[in-house]
Amino acid sequence: MPLNSSQLDTISRQVYQKFPDLKGTPPVVQSQSAPGAKSPGGSDQYLVVFKGKTPQNIVRVVRVTADGKGRVIKISASR
Repeated sequence: MPLNSSQLDTISRQVYQKFPDLKGTPPVVQSQSAPGAKSPGGSDQYLVVFKGKTPQNIVRVVRVTADGKGRVIKISASR
């Protein structure tokens, strides 16, 4: 089951709060298989990627790993 729009909005709000320079950047969502999952549909995870520029014109990429319920598992960012 893919992430619905309300789950994606919740994830986006968390990212925009932590990284205000990415506010308004649309995310790209990719499906991932969870480590240790025995069946392909058993435990869905999603990679949500935000890519934008800082005011200093530095490209920033924020990767969010979320579960099938839209809960954030991990956030990592480039500098």
